[in-house]
Amino acid sequence: MRFAYADPPYPGCAHLYPEKREVDHAELIARLVAEYPDGWALSTSSVALKQVLALCPDGVRVGAWVKPFCAFKPNVNPAYAWEPVIFTGGRRRTRRQETTRDYVSAGITLRRGLVGAKPEAFCFWLFDLLNIEDGDELHDLFPGTRAVSKALALWLRQRPLPLVASPASRTASSSAPGGPTDG
Repeated sequence: MRFAYADPPYPGCAHLYPEKREVDHAELIARLVAEYPDGWALSTSSVALKQVLALCPDGVRVGAWVKPFCAFKPNVNPAYAWEPVIFTGGRRRTRRQETTRDYVSAGITLRRGLVGAKPEAFCFWLFDLLNIEDGDELHDLFPGTRAVSKALALWLRQRPLPLVASPASRTASSSAPGGPTDG
């Protein structure tokens, strides 16, 4: 399956990034819908949520990255302590898989070289949200610090392999007394 994650400069925040260019969110969302029918996620700010969500197709959901530790700024009250993540699709979960929450609680990153770099815990939640498996593709459309691709490599290494019977064990069990072919 092919998935995408987009973490562009949030509307009105392009001045904080080296490119200093605003992203056309209508064009970005159209690209996500057209190129990633298996699923995608898009981070934005709580201030821009209404504007960005209006550009999305029906059926998307909004998750939350809740920040137990965040930057408190003078004269900003209440603090910006969460960010919305708009998502859709993903691999269908089996009954054996745990249910994923539509939020994650993870502190911000510090000194990563770029404003808004996502922490590993956020990335792991994102991968779980889309139910990404080994062999899937995840296109990080705004790689910045490459934190998402680094976290994906680590996450895939840490996941247990699916339990699949080898052909030899299936043959042995089907011919053994009481096996599936025994009537």
